[in-house]
Amino acid sequence: MDAQHAPITAANFLRYVDEHFYDSGSFYRAVRPDNQKDKKIPIAVIQADALEEKQKQVFAPIPLERTNQTGLKHRDGEISMARDGPDTATSSFFICIGDQAQLDFGGFRNPDKQGFAAFGRVVRGMDVVRKIQMGRAKGEALMPAVRMVSVQRK
Repeated sequence: MDAQHAPITAANFLRYVDEHFYDSGSFYRAVRPDNQKDKKIPIAVIQADALEEKQKQVFAPIPLERTNQTGLKHRDGEISMARDGPDTATSSFFICIGDQAQLDFGGFRNPDKQGFAAFGRVVRGMDVVRKIQMGRAKGEALMPAVRMVSVQRK
């Protein structure tokens, strides 16, 4: 977690970790070249969240810490919060596979060009991240989703 550069986003994620929100959740989405041929701006990520019934118990959305403010970039292994619009991120997060500049502020993946809030990076286990991304999928949905047994601070 990079609490120095993205304090709001890192604290938000750790709040969910401390509340055991992600325990038994899953990586449910794998975005890769073969399942987004119709996208003008392709990306490569895996996305995770809590069990569906827990997703109704999310904390309030947080302000978007844009990459032009934090200095963080969506590079290989970067962890970021998913969102619909600015200031809507709650619990869903994703991990970048390869550099994903189109997810930074000014990038074209979202029409609003505000980017996503990067807040940490994978320091060990990118081989597992890549294996999850290449799992069997129907569209972008992993079939089956890859369950997270427990997510905790180290």
